[in-house]
Amino acid sequence: MKVQEIRELIKLVDQSTLDEFEYEMNGTKIKMKKNSLQPEGITVQQVIPKEALRQEEVQAAPIPQPAAAEKPAEEKKTETAENLHKITSPMVGTFYQSPSPETDAYVKAGSKVSKNSVVCIVEAMKLFNEIEAEVDGEIVEILVKDGQLVEYGQPLFLVKPE
Repeated sequence: MKVQEIRELIKLVDQSTLDEFEYEMNGTKIKMKKNSLQPEGITVQQVIPKEALRQEEVQAAPIPQPAAAEKPAEEKKTETAENLHKITSPMVGTFYQSPSPETDAYVKAGSKVSKNSVVCIVEAMKLFNEIEAEVDGEIVEILVKDGQLVEYGQPLFLVKPE
């Protein structure tokens, strides 16, 4: 399933009166549940069947821990940038600035982007999902570090729209 399709599903569920939505196809399961207590209360979960995982992958996979000191700084930055567009993560995963360690980052602060420009990759369960800018403008700030774990809806970039 493509990132854009997941985004569309999220929007449809968010705008509907449904409280819960579940979709399963080819061993991939997506479950969305609204939480009426929080404005961004949709959660997306993708499950891989146990038989699809090899035992050594499960044992070798480290569990990334977000740095506790980074949270307040990120919140302050996003509060002061109300007129800027936030490019957010459409899923939980690992943020990468470039397609491979040997290549340059897709964008840097000051880079001009168009709606369809790829700005980063979010890797989730060995799938590398290209994230697009969504607006024409200039990258003002990159809010996460390369290799950092990101949450669904977490701001990744601030863009000054044109």
